[in-house]
Amino acid sequence: MKNLKNKSPLVSIIIRTKNEERWITSCLNSVFAQSYNKFEVIIVDNMSDDTTLKRIKTYPVKLVKIKLFFPGKALNEGIRSSKGDIIVCLSGHCIPVNKDWLKNIVYELNDEKVAGVYGRQQPLAYSSDTDKRDLINLFGLDKKIQIKDPFFHNANSAFKKKTWKKFPFDEKLTNIEDRAWGKEVIKNGYKIIYEPSASVFHWHGVHHDMNPQRAKNVVKILENIELNSSKNIKPKNKKVYAIIPIKGNSKLINNKLLLDYTLKVLLSSKKINKVFVVTDSKKIAEVAKKRGAIVPFIRPKHLSESFISIVDVIQYTLEQIKNDYDTPDLVGIFEEVYPFRNLKMVDDMISEIILRNYDTLIAAKYEPRGIFINNNYNTDMMVERFMPSKLKPNKMYVGLLGLGCIVKTHLIQTGEILGKTVGLFEINNPYSPISIKTNEDLSIFKSLIKDKNILK
Repeated sequence: MKNLKNKSPLVSIIIRTKNEERWITSCLNSVFAQSYNKFEVIIVDNMSDDTTLKRIKTYPVKLVKIKLFFPGKALNEGIRSSKGDIIVCLSGHCIPVNKDWLKNIVYELNDEKVAGVYGRQQPLAYSSDTDKRDLINLFGLDKKIQIKDPFFHNANSAFKKKTWKKFPFDEKLTNIEDRAWGKEVIKNGYKIIYEPSASVFHWHGVHHDMNPQRAKNVVKILENIELNSSKNIKPKNKKVYAIIPIKGNSKLINNKLLLDYTLKVLLSSKKINKVFVVTDSKKIAEVAKKRGAIVPFIRPKHLSESFISIVDVIQYTLEQIKNDYDTPDLVGIFEEVYPFRNLKMVDDMISEIILRNYDTLIAAKYEPRGIFINNNYNTDMMVERFMPSKLKPNKMYVGLLGLGCIVKTHLIQTGEILGKTVGLFEINNPYSPISIKTNEDLSIFKSLIKDKNILK
């Protein structure tokens, strides 16, 4: 294999699964959308008893079933069933970040002295603090060539089959078969490469969520030392960007888009410097530009996947616009589905976060009624039973992030929304929390919109 730029060898992607119904669809959707398309997919499943096997039937994959699981044995079984000259290992709960993941992870295998390549692993916005700590610490942005360090990770890795034939994975190890393999190839004079451009989302960290409180403290330190903090900027000089994330088309009501109501408020604000609309629709993009908003790009398809959170979208937006616009001190997140917010609410929220120096300020509605949480096994009440509201020692609020959320920029850059200090901005207008997401919501909207005083 001389040069992967001029040659396209067959790649065999080995995916180990065990009850991966939450992730396998997103994983395979991303795999089959790769720009490098000469590959086969082999699922090595360890007796899944959820819907994993049913879900993979809709994809052109080969299935290998195993009963007794050892990580190295599972990979070896998958590789023995493969046809490719290159092997790529991917965990069933890892999701390639973009369409060039596969191309990037196999590229460095041109070099005969490279035994393997492993890629970056990024936490999702809703990954635990422990997992974010692990992944931020282990998988940085700089490419590395390892000639002594044996670290290797098979959640996202690649190597040549001929190398594997010399050094198959140890089938008796219960863990870190990849590190043992890395030690063996390094000892025999090979190199290992860490390629950050071959990145996947990985919802849990390599240490599987140990000591959450300690991790939370470490994450806070990482956030403060890795990125520029806005703590020393004087309040009067705060620069605020508002971002409206939209997936799909905006609803049309009486010849007016739902988006228009949000744009009207945000563009009228004297405290917001710029308003960005992040949409995957070219039609909506054109409308937003005509109204006076900035549309820096068309939202990539992978940012509209079901597993992507609003934090991922905002973080991506800031990364894309950093070269064309100054970095703001604060970012406001506003969803178009809340048409009854008003200008006073938006500007008061910006004043509040500056005055109180919160990391995060979220619009919230006081809820005096009983709130329950159900986890499919138990139902628990979250407030003090059914005592009169005035007597309750604690107040419960429903967070309305889409209605309004103001965040310090350095938090968003690390994939966070909730900082160390979080404030709640209580919404007293009974109409503001109403969101328009369904046809029933639309009928309510049409009846309420007749009252022009509602939007004041």
